[in-house]
This record gives sequence, C-alpha cells and structure tokens, in this order.
Amino acid sequence: MSTLTLDSILNPEPLQVSRHIKPTAEDAASVTFTDFQISDSLKARLTAAGFITPTPVQAGAIPPALEGDDILATASTGTGKTLSFLIPMIERLEEISVPSTRGKKTPVLSLILLPTRELAMQVLEAFHKICPTLKSDAVLVCGGLSENTQMEQISRGPRLIVATPGRLEDFLRRKAVNLKDVDMLVLDEVDRMLDMGFLPAIKRIVAALPKDRQTMCYSATLDANIREIVKDYVQNPVRVEIGQTSRPSDRVELRLYTVMQDQKLSQLDKMLNEEEGTYLVFSRTKHGADRIGRKLEKLGHSVEIIHGDRSQSQRSAALKSFSIGRSRVLVATDVAARGIDISNIAHVVNYDLPNGSDDFVHRIGRTGRAGAKGVATTFVTPLEKGDARKLERELKIKFEWNEADKNLAKEERNKPIDVNGPSSDFLQMETRSWKNADGSVSEPSSPQRPRSGSSSRSGGFGRSNGGGRPGGRTGGNAGRPASRRPGGSNRGR
Repeated sequence: MSTLTLDSILNPEPLQVSRHIKPTAEDAASVTFTDFQISDSLKARLTAAGFITPTPVQAGAIPPALEGDDILATASTGTGKTLSFLIPMIERLEEISVPSTRGKKTPVLSLILLPTRELAMQVLEAFHKICPTLKSDAVLVCGGLSENTQMEQISRGPRLIVATPGRLEDFLRRKAVNLKDVDMLVLDEVDRMLDMGFLPAIKRIVAALPKDRQTMCYSATLDANIREIVKDYVQNPVRVEIGQTSRPSDRVELRLYTVMQDQKLSQLDKMLNEEEGTYLVFSRTKHGADRIGRKLEKLGHSVEIIHGDRSQSQRSAALKSFSIGRSRVLVATDVAARGIDISNIAHVVNYDLPNGSDDFVHRIGRTGRAGAKGVATTFVTPLEKGDARKLERELKIKFEWNEADKNLAKEERNKPIDVNGPSSDFLQMETRSWKNADGSVSEPSSPQRPRSGSSSRSGGFGRSNGGGRPGGRTGGNAGRPASRRPGGSNRGR
C-alpha cells in the first residue's frame, strides 16, 4: 500500500486511461448487435428481444469490455448503460462452462452493485429477458425484500448477484455469501451510490473480491472526487464518454412557470387538462408528495405515489401501474429521480425546486430518453427566481420563462379554527385523554380554548444545499479465459 503524504493529498496521482472513446449517434447507427464478437446464440436472443442497433454507450463500451478491458463510462440516464455491461457479462458467463459440482454450489462469478432496489430489480429483469432459461443463475440481494428468501437463493449457487451495497455487505459480514471468485464487477450509478453514503460498504465489498477481476464503472458525472475513488477499482480503463453528462439532454424542452405556492396545483391541473401524455411530478418532501397525489385524485386524475416511506410492494405496484399506463401521473420524491427506467414519460414537472443542479439533471433525465422528445417544466415562486437563474448559469441552459395566470384557483390548505366562533366549531377538534400523576386518565369535559401565545404550525419550507485496490486473489482463475488472467495480453495483470 502506498504511503500517504501531504504531497500525495495535494497532488493526487491522475487517473490513467488506456484510451478515450467518444462514440456518437452516427457511430452507433453504423453497427448492429450482430456485429459484436459474441456468440450466435446471444445474437439470436438479442434480436428476438428487439435489440437491433446499439446506443452510443453500447457501441463504445461493449467491444473493449468483450476484450477484457476495464471500463470507465460517463453517460446521462436513459442511454442504454444496462445492456452495455450485461452483454459482455453474459458472454463471459457463457464462455465459462459450469463444471459438475457433485453437490457443491457454483461460485459467484459476476457482481453488479447499484444504488437502489428498483434499479437492481430492473437490471435483473433485463438479464432474464436476454437469458430466459437462466433465471436461477442470477439473484437479487437488496433491502426491503425477504432476507431469508435471498439467502436461500444464494445457497443454490447463482453465478451472478445483482445487489445494493447495504444488504450485500450485511450478508458478507455474516459469511452468507462468498465473493472470492468474482471475475467481473460492475459499479453502476457510482455518483448516486456516493451521494447515498455507500462508499464504506463498497470499499468493504471490493476488498472481498479478487484483484485480477474485470471492472466496469458507470457514472452520470465524473468530477475530481469520483475520479479519485474509482481509480482504486480500475486499471488502465477504456474511458467511454457520451456527450455532456452534466447538463440536460438537448431532446428535453425546458419550461419554467413563475407561480405562487398556493397556485401550483391549479397550474399543474391546467397542464394535465391541456396536454397529453404521462407526467412524472417531483415533490421535495414525502408529505408533499402524498398531499399533491391526493389533491390530483380529487381533481379527477389517475395518480400513483412513490417515496421512501412506501413499502417495496407499494413502490413496485405504483411503478407498474404507471409504466403500463393504468395511471397517468406519478408523484415522487427524489428516490425516483435516478435509476428508474420507465419508457415514454412525456412530461417531468419539478413541483418543487430540487436541492441542486445535479438533482435537476437526474430528475428531467426521466424524459427525452432513447431518442424521444420530452418536456420538463419547473415551478418557481417569485422568491425562487434567483435559484432558477443560478441553475441556468451552472448548467449552461436556458429556460422558456412563463408567468402563470394570476387568476388560477388557490389551493385550499388547512384553515385555522375561529376560537371566537360558535362552540360547535370546537366540537370538531380532537379531544385528548391525559394521564394524571397517579396514573388515572381524565377526559376534558369541554373543548379547551387555546392559551394565548400557543403557536400553530406554519407553511413555507427551507432549502438544503446539496456532499489501493483491495486485497489479492488466492486462486479462483479456473474457467477464466487465459487472455484475461494476470499477465494476459488484454489485462496485463
């Protein structure tokens, strides 16, 4: 392990890459999946699944990954990253024949780490779509689902684990999973995993992997902090860069409405009545998402709600209802901003401003995907105009500024109770039972008048500001192609 010095901290060693690829849409259009050096069986399954022409990130990442190179890719959401690492992984697994185990389970050979269970579930679904006969060969390891079921599935010997870091680290600590034979590691949405505080878990997981593996890292952004972290996990990677990853897609029309806080709901209702297509609406808080969803339902719109307090079954059901068109509107907090792959979302609405420019990019990245056009509308109150201008400067974008109709209906929020009104008003208030010092319970004989100086909860909201390669391998090279072992021509390890 290298010695940490002041100079190494102030002047970190730069990330060394073997080559830099910037594939364009024109480059991708000139090839098909059948042009890749993959098996005829895999080509046939990709064609049957409807995959004909690769996206730029697929065209750039798949060929060097098939050669055994490490990959460091940056691309905005909706560019086809999942297939760009699944195809090389599936090809590798199919190259390695499964030996007769005589009662012993096969080792885990591939590992995919992702930030959220929804994204992990979607990756596993994509794997099953391409490999429908290998469903028992891949398992999901994540929180929010049955721990016993996942441990039982691992005990059967899957060769691929798709996981979120928290649950996998827990299993690793309890020795419920063995990762010493992992041949290929994928770290997807690296920036998001760091945002969620998964770096310690990732470090401990990677420390349990062999040193001579192949690693593929994907991130929407690649700032100095992320570069410093990923350089510990990749060796001379091929750098694949797709367009500008730190700004919204040019396929998304950026609209902005200056609107009073209590008229946002009416503005959204007006848009839903005047424009077609599905809507993904982002609220800053879970309480706000619930309130917006309820109010929209009262206005006659079909709505689903997703946020961190919803159970996994509720979140899955909401996403399914929205994705198949049963519900037109999905109201969400930022838990759905990244990694949720739902096709054909026509409109994203920032009901509340996000906490930072990065969250803004990922929110509106839910529309305008796979070559389609999309619309992203942001609501700002008069006091938030400065924040919107800051977004324009940071992201080098230009909103289409609009003023909302000042005659829009105002949202009726909880009204204060008239303490000087008829006594019947007080009877609508909740009565409470209080415990006396001796443990007995006393009921108020009549509603109590609030004392002067008591405070009620007020509206409004604040904004928060958006903050050596591990241990070696002992053995575990069995079944690995010679060119990908240490000293091989492709890896140099």
